[in-house]
Amino acid sequence: MAAELTVPQLSAKHRPTLDQALSAIRSRAYWSPHPEHPKAYGETAPADGLAAFEAVRGTRLDLGQPGTDGWTGAEVSPFGPELGVEYPHVDPDVLLPAMKAGMGAWRDAGPEARALVCIEILSRISARTHEFAHAVMHTSGQAFMMAFQAGGPHAQDRGLEAVAYAYEEQTRVPGQADWSKPQGKKDPLELGKTFTAVPRGIALMIGCNTFPTWNGYPGLFASLATGNAVLVKPHPRAVLPLALTVQVAREVLAEAGFDPNLVALAVERPGEGIAKALAVRPEIKLIDYTGSTEFGDWLETNARQAQVYTEKAGVNTVVLDSTDNYKGMLSNLAFSLSLYSGQMCTTPQNLLIPRDGIATDAGHKSYDEVVADLAASVGGLLGDDARANALLGALVNPDVKTRLEAAAALGEVALASREVVNPEFPDAVVRTPVMVKLDAAKPDPEAPYLSECFGPVSFAVAVDTTADALDLLRRTVREKGAMTVGAYTTSPDTERAIEEVCLEESAQLSLNLTGGVFVNQTAAFSDFHGSGGNPAANAALCDGAFVANRFRVVEVRRQA
Repeated sequence: MAAELTVPQLSAKHRPTLDQALSAIRSRAYWSPHPEHPKAYGETAPADGLAAFEAVRGTRLDLGQPGTDGWTGAEVSPFGPELGVEYPHVDPDVLLPAMKAGMGAWRDAGPEARALVCIEILSRISARTHEFAHAVMHTSGQAFMMAFQAGGPHAQDRGLEAVAYAYEEQTRVPGQADWSKPQGKKDPLELGKTFTAVPRGIALMIGCNTFPTWNGYPGLFASLATGNAVLVKPHPRAVLPLALTVQVAREVLAEAGFDPNLVALAVERPGEGIAKALAVRPEIKLIDYTGSTEFGDWLETNARQAQVYTEKAGVNTVVLDSTDNYKGMLSNLAFSLSLYSGQMCTTPQNLLIPRDGIATDAGHKSYDEVVADLAASVGGLLGDDARANALLGALVNPDVKTRLEAAAALGEVALASREVVNPEFPDAVVRTPVMVKLDAAKPDPEAPYLSECFGPVSFAVAVDTTADALDLLRRTVREKGAMTVGAYTTSPDTERAIEEVCLEESAQLSLNLTGGVFVNQTAAFSDFHGSGGNPAANAALCDGAFVANRFRVVEVRRQA
């Protein structure tokens, strides 16, 4: 097929971005090519993005995919409105061979061309960030500004980060080499060698409900940049953001002279559950998944033909030992507990506090005082309904509401949840966080703090000493995993002890955060999301290990 976008054109446009991304992952300094502020996209962008989102509602999104055998779609926004978008339902027996057919040319294009095409896809998505923000908002329940940033530039950063790692890993080996081995008085042995990064096969990206783009883009672009075709299977309640992504990818691939079927969409009918059937097909060689531990474990056990990358559940913990900024600590924790109604895989759940209290710059604070002050800080942050709506968003599904309501019976309630009315979306289910006081004095294998309670639920757990807090931290990370660990201490010895636990158990640690950086937020190109070293996730976003096994290097030797 004729290419409207040539590699030289793409190189002139995007090679500087690729070079900057490569520099950023090496330096770990702050960098992002995707603006966080809505005004950066042009004066008419907000209205244009909303109009584009409204225009797709109630329509049929025809991607022109082979194997389409019907239409499906039943998304209802957590804020109330039905989206009414229909998507292609596919016959994998037809679609998967069509996806595989284009992989030879995509492989032969080489790492640089693939990286540049991927960056063009991300560039076009970036230009439509306002539209994507509404799509993320109305499928995940994130408030608009969070949907704009996390679902837009931050997700795009993570996709670009994966492209940079993919390019770096594929180019570690030269494309060709002349080999000459001296043989003394005899002529040397001489060979010409070529080395080609060869893709694994078709990748399956299984999307999540809460962060469809942020969690989806790393795997999607890591697989595509390493030469694999990618089948995107969105969560049934969060299809639109990934469907629009697939639409853009197919357009760019076609314009660049490649088979658009290198990226395709698989949407399930209500209750169909196609992820299990797709995951064990022999054509599927890579799987990326974010979601429940139960299904993640099933994939790791049963999809034996594939390399499986999972992000599952974990018990995120904050150890409170001491602080020289009590007010800042409370404010930082209150925001972390409240953001997106605690529906982040990085939100703190267990707050481990010595029962004798902690030393602070405001004097010694007892366990009860710390809990009461933190509850008051959350209450103050969310006391105004307009601000509460902007921070909380909406509960993503009824299961979160059920867990929230059940949490009050688990112990003494230090902070009761309240209902917040959203005047713009009166059908939205908006709730403030609940905080429950628990005691670790009596060993209990069924203690609530030993398992994840996903949503706006936190446990203020009384422990005998900070050393006991570290023992409990170690146990929960080792047995249940953790995406994040936070700690507050003014003691260098305690800091080293906490760090040692996290190094030994492979947990990402944030120390003494009191300003505008929060334990549940990570920055692409600098922060690692997950470690791949504890049960919460078997991979990190992003590092070399996340991309290196998505391709193999095949060598061809020729007699010189």
